[in-house]
Amino acid sequence: MTEPFLLREEEFYCLESWMNKFPGLTAGFTTKNGGVSKAPYASLNIGFHVGDNTEDVVANRRLLAEKLSFSLKDWVCAEQTHETKVVKVLPSDCGKGAKDYPSSLKATDGLFTTEKQILLTLCYADCVPVYFIAPKHRMVGIAHAGWRGTVGGIASSMIESWNQVGIPSADIHAAIGPSICGDCYVVDDKVVKFVQKLLEDYDEKPYTLISEGQYKLNLKQVNTEILVKAGVPREQIEISTLCTSCENGTFFSHRRDQGKTGRLMSFIGWKEE
Repeated sequence: MTEPFLLREEEFYCLESWMNKFPGLTAGFTTKNGGVSKAPYASLNIGFHVGDNTEDVVANRRLLAEKLSFSLKDWVCAEQTHETKVVKVLPSDCGKGAKDYPSSLKATDGLFTTEKQILLTLCYADCVPVYFIAPKHRMVGIAHAGWRGTVGGIASSMIESWNQVGIPSADIHAAIGPSICGDCYVVDDKVVKFVQKLLEDYDEKPYTLISEGQYKLNLKQVNTEILVKAGVPREQIEISTLCTSCENGTFFSHRRDQGKTGRLMSFIGWKEE
């Protein structure tokens, strides 16, 4: 499998496979490198809500804004709560959450839009970023899928939202971004029972028992199967092999860093022509 995310700059990977196919698209995922934040957030922390100095976070965001050619007034950010609410983003939402946390879209874990020169952004530190595009309809979106959002079906909620505005699932492409891998993510019976209920007809289990009540869980695989169940053709789903926990020099990881860490950012948007 070819890795769809390639390192474009020290600060971010780009979803090159999509950017090569869909002119005018910008999409990718940040690293933890190249910014001004101090330890334990060193150095490109994007999250306001982890105790970092606000001025440093804004400086990091400005650095990215310049490199991505989307100013902060073009960004839309969310107050993520590990739930399944998805929001259609309008030009009036531009700038929300870009320079401070309180102005973010409330209790939202998924964003989508057809508008140009809007950069949809969400933050992560192991959870799964899911990217969506329907090129014929000029729709793009992103979702934040931790285990709660995953078993709650945020990926299928995004698909349903697009279906409701006339975009068939067969027209949608999806990408699973850098996130914690199945070897690094250990969960208990409670989480696995949710997964079993969600994928009860699925033959290949996305988890492995490692000891009594403890399992390794592949969230990337779970989200992939949710997308397929929602009608997205499997051949239109790309999956990153990058693990936020394994790659200590590249990514923040909530699990690996025992909660004291910064936040990475997924981003997607159409450039003005």
